[in-house]
Amino acid sequence: MVLNTSKILEVGDWLLRQALAEKPPEVMLEALARKLNHVGIPIDRCRMAWSTLHPLFEAETVLWTAQNGISTNRFPHQEEDSEEWLRSPIKWMLDHRETFMRARLDGHGPLPFDLYEELRAEGYTDLIGLRNEMFTERSVLPLRSDDLGLYVTWATRAPGGFHDTVVETLRQLQRYMALLCKLNIYPRLITSVADTYLGPTVAHEVLSGRIRLGSGSQVRALVWFSDLRDSTGLAEDLGEDRYLHLLNDYFDCAGRAAVEAGGEILAFIGDAVLAVFPIRDGEASEAEASRRAVAAARAAREAREVVNRRRAAAGEVPIEFGIAMCVGDVRLGNIGIRQRLSFSVIGPSVNEAERIEKETKRLGVPVLATDDVARCDPAQWRPIGRFTLRGTHHETVLHGLLPRESAASLVRQGIERVA
Repeated sequence: MVLNTSKILEVGDWLLRQALAEKPPEVMLEALARKLNHVGIPIDRCRMAWSTLHPLFEAETVLWTAQNGISTNRFPHQEEDSEEWLRSPIKWMLDHRETFMRARLDGHGPLPFDLYEELRAEGYTDLIGLRNEMFTERSVLPLRSDDLGLYVTWATRAPGGFHDTVVETLRQLQRYMALLCKLNIYPRLITSVADTYLGPTVAHEVLSGRIRLGSGSQVRALVWFSDLRDSTGLAEDLGEDRYLHLLNDYFDCAGRAAVEAGGEILAFIGDAVLAVFPIRDGEASEAEASRRAVAAARAAREAREVVNRRRAAAGEVPIEFGIAMCVGDVRLGNIGIRQRLSFSVIGPSVNEAERIEKETKRLGVPVLATDDVARCDPAQWRPIGRFTLRGTHHETVLHGLLPRESAASLVRQGIERVA
């Protein structure tokens, strides 16, 4: 078999253009498979896999088949390697530091990997696997030494499998694919890391180029602040390991609830959680932000009950925390010095939320909010009173969140009065 050299160069040039155009890997892969078939390379299946930096997922894959088109998948982090991974050809290539492998699938003898058996049963005759390291130790974002980099497999149903010239062509194209994927996946890695450590809103500010000292923008938001009770005494009494476990239990209650309700955690301040529910025209109104924040507060308190039952069964001390909410304009901006910046949220509303949370302990009310929050759904709240918060010279009206049953009862009474 003789391939048209000009056609192959055309495919390589096309891959470079895709890299510069920042086309998503899934879009590129399907188009590439069709181009290869057009120039005489019989491709029936292609799969790409690469390592990622994500708090939930360890790797991502894109699969194209002639029958079903494109599908994508993500693989979560696991404490122990799965049997499927341990018996995979990717794992074998990593362990043996191989960058190329080939499997003839049209024979009748046993095959070393389950994947090979599956592909043979589906009528595939030949498979090649290629691997490149996309991030080295000198990279800005180095990955672990056992990460797979970019892994690509090509499979065909053509009688007799791939011709040797086809195999060599695919090996040459692998370098183009590695460059394309590195350029297109690298921004995903940066965004994922920024979202994880900064939150989506702050990450967007930073990645938009607002990195000069004092730069930033002002947004309106519901500020949600939670703090662990008696943290100093617990740290002294429990010891480092038990206190760390308690902190993680607390963050899992408060932090997870805020995120799952649509909030963004801006910072873990010692043993406190600072989150915001942004208020944006056309996206989220003040009432919607309040509804989500109330849902987060209820979920956090309910999670606390579940966690404390588990902790009691294990002989551990319970956790307790307060939650405060207020609405206001906050400024997202760079503070610090030129050599070391921190992108933080500042403004009176942040200070107000922190001071309101202190009142939850003094008043014995676990969830407190200002008028701006309570008036969005009065049936959820009961007035507590007017208070002069520490460091202020005016009174602030505070409301306590009613238990779920009490709030539901008030709603039913209101419906009955209207009826």
